[in-house]
Amino acid sequence: MTAISTSDSRTRNVFLNVFRAILIGGGLFIAAILLLLAGFELYYAGRVYPGVTVAGVDVSGLRPAAAAARLNEAITYPQTGQILLRDGPQTWVATPIQLGYYLDAETTAENAYRIGRDSLPFANLYRQGEAWFSGINLAPVMVFDQRVGQRFLIELAKQIDKPVVEAKLGLEGTDVAVHSGQVGRTLDVDASLKLLSVQLQTMQDGIVPVLVRETPPLIMDVSQQAEIAKRILNEPLVLSIAQAQNSDPGPWTFDVPTLAKMLTIERLPNGDGGAIYQVGVNSETLRTFLTDLAPSLSRQAVNSRFTFNDDTDQLEVLKPAVIGRELNVDASITTINEKLAKGEHNIPLEFVINKPAVTDDMTGAQLGIKELVHQESSYFRGSSAARVQNIKAASSRFHGLLVAPGETFSMGDALGDISLDNGYAEALIILGNQTIKGVGGGVCQVSTTLFRTVFFAGYPVVERHAHAYRVSYYEQKAGSGINPDFAGLDATVFFPLVDFKFKNDTPNWILMETYVNGYSLTWKFYSTSDGRTVDWQTSGLRNVTPPGDPIYRENPDLAKGEKKQVEWPVEGADVSVRRTVSRNGAVYFQDSFNTHYVPWAEAWEYGPGTEDIPTKESSPTP
Repeated sequence: MTAISTSDSRTRNVFLNVFRAILIGGGLFIAAILLLLAGFELYYAGRVYPGVTVAGVDVSGLRPAAAAARLNEAITYPQTGQILLRDGPQTWVATPIQLGYYLDAETTAENAYRIGRDSLPFANLYRQGEAWFSGINLAPVMVFDQRVGQRFLIELAKQIDKPVVEAKLGLEGTDVAVHSGQVGRTLDVDASLKLLSVQLQTMQDGIVPVLVRETPPLIMDVSQQAEIAKRILNEPLVLSIAQAQNSDPGPWTFDVPTLAKMLTIERLPNGDGGAIYQVGVNSETLRTFLTDLAPSLSRQAVNSRFTFNDDTDQLEVLKPAVIGRELNVDASITTINEKLAKGEHNIPLEFVINKPAVTDDMTGAQLGIKELVHQESSYFRGSSAARVQNIKAASSRFHGLLVAPGETFSMGDALGDISLDNGYAEALIILGNQTIKGVGGGVCQVSTTLFRTVFFAGYPVVERHAHAYRVSYYEQKAGSGINPDFAGLDATVFFPLVDFKFKNDTPNWILMETYVNGYSLTWKFYSTSDGRTVDWQTSGLRNVTPPGDPIYRENPDLAKGEKKQVEWPVEGADVSVRRTVSRNGAVYFQDSFNTHYVPWAEAWEYGPGTEDIPTKESSPTP
């Protein structure tokens, strides 16, 4: 065993003494610390730990209630802050608390009090030390009661909201009334509330632009349409025919009061989701007026009339062409409204122009009119002055008239209305089973002459009707006397029931000329000869029947004892005429014309009371 020296023993004792002292001192230190902590906790029991502030307000050492009271005194933003709400030039000022923004002092004080107390012991000591040495600054608990803010904005909307007002245009008599439109405005409460919340959370004064939704009217401004209406009603409307002739009707004037009654102000969509007023004269009213007017303004296109100069072989204008026209109702309505909108009030109507096939500048070479291809004459010696007048009036309708290539020519169409107004006189006509006095007696001399010209010129006859009985005028020959061979070569016209028609079957136009000289009518055809010739044969009068007994009729217009012959006896007969038309030596076509003439008894008229009149009265056999 090793013995321990005295020096080692002393060293060990010293170490033990030091260690013992350290333990005692440490224990005393810990005891002191624990004593201090106990005293600290005892002092701050129920109080906010030192170093805790709220928004810079020191609340350390205060009980929560006292801390809440201090915060209410120190944080005045809800009561003294200013929020300016703006809508354009309009502004409103409110404090945050008026908008529902206020301090929750109790919750804020409780949050301050919980610093250093709301976690584990060591974490709490750390937070207490942090507050003591570095300080902890808490944000106040602010509350935004959106119900209050919403109510505030709803009240504000009463000053901001405006309804949509559509602009209106109307008439007060002849004055134009204008009512301006208004843009609708609606405060968007929810969107504005969000903007307000953002500003309040800054805890600073500021400007909040409220959000307003604008709804424009479909029609905001009617000034342009109002100006159009004023221009329309500025003066009377005058409708006319451009380059009117003396025979044309018009002009037609609508005074301002009438025009105001016709004015329409119609609201129409503009294609962009909006609308527009259309101002104009009522189309249906105009249409009714123009439709009624149209027939009187219609003018048929008429070819030029010519005569053929036999010396120069050239055409000479006898009557200028007539340019045809039809009133274009739709185009006229459009033009009227367009021009009225521009302030024009003297407006020509719109027409559809129809040019005739033949105009004044055309030549015989263009129309194929180069020579006289045929002429025929008929005679009417013994005719009354009235009958001669009618023959002249009717034949003049065909002088210078043209027949187009391929055209079926209607004499009735060209003849027109047979009346006293058109230059005709009363003369004897065949009507039913007797010859009576009527307007146009003698016109059949013209139709017979035309038929014979067509017949001997070799053109196809489309429609022909013979007279009921033989008429001596139509069998007269040149010089004097009667030629029975002419029986069956007459034609009657009683349009529209009875007509005479022929066809121009050539590629050239036919020009007709008619001339009355004394008691003869000559009809000429000018065209271009295609080499056709005519051969004809007549059967002569067959199945001849006597005229029958005389007929006597009482006429109250005659005096007692007065007798007057009104019908002359004519034998009845049948006749057939055959025609062969050849062209360049070959038969082109053949046709026949079969006629049955009834016997026609003489007839007498006598005054009432006349004696020695046969008692038996009879009528011609039909």
